[in-house]
Amino acid sequence: MNQQFSIAQQEQAIKSFMPRVYLWMTAALFVTAVVAWTTFNSEALQSIFFSNPWITLGLFIGQIALVIALSAAIGRLSPAVAMLIFFAYAALTGVVFSSLFIVYTGASIASTFVATAGMFGVMSIIGLTTGMDLTRIGNIAFMALIGIIIASLINFFLQSEALYWVISIVGVLVFIALIARDSQRLKQMATQIDAASEQGQKASIMGALVLYLDFINLFLFLLRLFGNRR
Repeated sequence: MNQQFSIAQQEQAIKSFMPRVYLWMTAALFVTAVVAWTTFNSEALQSIFFSNPWITLGLFIGQIALVIALSAAIGRLSPAVAMLIFFAYAALTGVVFSSLFIVYTGASIASTFVATAGMFGVMSIIGLTTGMDLTRIGNIAFMALIGIIIASLINFFLQSEALYWVISIVGVLVFIALIARDSQRLKQMATQIDAASEQGQKASIMGALVLYLDFINLFLFLLRLFGNRR
């Protein structure tokens, strides 16, 4: 009887926690899309952010700094501040992503986004429903991600088209695996915390950040493969 009650509690915890994670992730993606489109269509904003290479570099550094700050200080932050940092990161990503509209056609960006959403949904459902432990697969994918980063740095100098395609294909496979692994890990986390508590609220924000990063990276690799350049 106690076991059945425990299982029921776990199911209720998952139902409370996971929708909040997906809600914050979706909201962040919406912010990114709106900021990207607004920046692309504003000559003033384009001149501010992309006329000086140092400002462009600062945007990338700012992205990294916000993720590190949120990850490192989440325990000391209030949920409201953590949420503010998360959406600031999403907005900054939107500014950076506005340059994609210069390189790729709007139609290919839209179709790739839809494809990414579909693949994300499928892999997330698999992660939430499978009885298989995806930890090992996730660890392999993470090691492959490190390899992708190293290979990308090397190809920055080599400019090899063959290596470019290999990196893009492997990148898609890596983030497909990570979406499933991270979804499963968040489901497991949901059974260990009170979703309504401050800890639960902050955990949902960090969970949304993880899935947001998985989504946008899968989107970028798919765009490299299938995006139509202008």
